[in-house]
Amino acid sequence: MPITWKGLKLLIVGVVVLFAGYILMAGGGSDDPAVFNPAMFDFRRLVAAPLVILCGLIIEVVGIMGIFKKEGK
Repeated sequence: MPITWKGLKLLIVGVVVLFAGYILMAGGGSDDPAVFNPAMFDFRRLVAAPLVILCGLIIEVVGIMGIFKKEGK
């Protein structure tokens, strides 16, 4: 079962979505280890970023395992 052009496009979109999720998860630390920064426990890093990463993984699975009809048929 070869990967079609539609599957390849989905793989590229999935990688972009995964990358966006990891960017959302980045940051929130403190330069001084003795100072606590509560920004690392906000909604973006605890809920939104993992959901975006999960969506990216689902897109990747559909891109790999999906059965797409050939165009023109």
